[in-house]
Amino acid sequence: MIIGNLNALPLAGLAPALREILSRPACSLEALTAREDGRWQPEGCRWFCTIGPAQTQPRDQRHTEYHREWADIQVVLAGEEVIYAGSHIDMQPDDEERKPDLYLTSRCDHTVAITLRAGDFALFTPGEPHQALCMVDAPQTVRKAVFKVPREMLPG
Repeated sequence: MIIGNLNALPLAGLAPALREILSRPACSLEALTAREDGRWQPEGCRWFCTIGPAQTQPRDQRHTEYHREWADIQVVLAGEEVIYAGSHIDMQPDDEERKPDLYLTSRCDHTVAITLRAGDFALFTPGEPHQALCMVDAPQTVRKAVFKVPREMLPG
């Protein structure tokens, strides 16, 4: 897991391919905020981004997920959320695959809690468990951009 802010990318220590994605003018906080909701994939890119609103909830109502083939870069565009994360997951063959490459698990120790506000992001590489969209003080609607980056673009 790596955390950072779109307005301070050099501080995040991102791998060059990931920093290149978030450094694009079209991926600035201002540009992403102005973009319409929906899926966006620049021509010729293997990664894509989904932008839209989501509702935060109490932590006990949120699931823990992980991915095997894609990294997530979750960027808050408006509002705030808490994401709980762990550094280890006990992947099992019976973990529920809710959507393609979206696995739910209950076998995770959440060792980190981070609060994200507009411009903040969290990167989760394949296998890193995360419990997103947990409320801060009360449920609220947040607007997020979630970048999906294929495993082969990540450092070895």
